[in-house]
Amino acid sequence: MHLVSLRMMTENVERLVHFYEAVTGQMATRHTADFAELRLPAITLAIGHVRTVTQTAPGIVRSSANQSIIVEFRVEDVDEVFERLRHFADIVQEPITQPWGNRSLLCRDPDGTLLNFFAPMTEEARQRQQPRG
Repeated sequence: MHLVSLRMMTENVERLVHFYEAVTGQMATRHTADFAELRLPAITLAIGHVRTVTQTAPGIVRSSANQSIIVEFRVEDVDEVFERLRHFADIVQEPITQPWGNRSLLCRDPDGTLLNFFAPMTEEARQRQQPRG
């Protein structure tokens, strides 16, 4: 089994796609007005309108309701990302180095999903990030 995609459901696809294009530097493929994908090296970030699911299963998703998932991006330089994002993202925690060896920046996307941009700073932290077979 392989985790290949993370799909975010929203009421405003274009706003969320624009935000993630700015964050990642990748252009999304817009398959329809209700569905787009950003193909990143490790996973595809899919963004869909809630109506794509609720048409066949009403009420199973709610936009802007996430309070438990953190989407994490490994980056080369957390401080550079902070300088770039501080002008348009809701910064929750400015860059700090965590006790487990990662430098980390927390912000929220326009729908309120918590994002962590991190870089392993110690050898132990780098080892935890090695690809798994």
